[in-house]
Amino acid sequence: MNIAFFLIPKNDVVFLNNNSTMRQALERMEYHRYTSVPIIDDDGKYVGVLTEGDLLWKMKNTLGLTFMNTEKIHLDEIERHTQNRPVSVNTQMENLIARAAEQNFVSVVDDNGIFIGIVRRSELIRYCADHLISHEIQI
Repeated sequence: MNIAFFLIPKNDVVFLNNNSTMRQALERMEYHRYTSVPIIDDDGKYVGVLTEGDLLWKMKNTLGLTFMNTEKIHLDEIERHTQNRPVSVNTQMENLIARAAEQNFVSVVDDNGIFIGIVRRSELIRYCADHLISHEIQI
């Protein structure tokens, strides 16, 4: 099975540019009800994943930071506490599943490190569950 089968393409994914502000991140994550989003640079290369936890740690550790002045903080100023490495579009399913066990989605890049989309853990679980059920019916 090729992971492209599970790929949600970049134009269907909510992501942030690393030049975005903390306020933009908060608002976008709230609007879409996401707890984490991929970050890319101006060239489309994958930078990492921003999580709610990263935002909370920044607020806790920045004296005087309020929602109103989060528009002055850029994402490259926010420490990311979890390093979610992307996978190549050519990655084997076993590696994809192992990575998905640790995070809600796995970012996928091409051979040049350009972000091309994500694979959601929920889609992999659904596929595996369907595969197990169909296999049990055959027995």
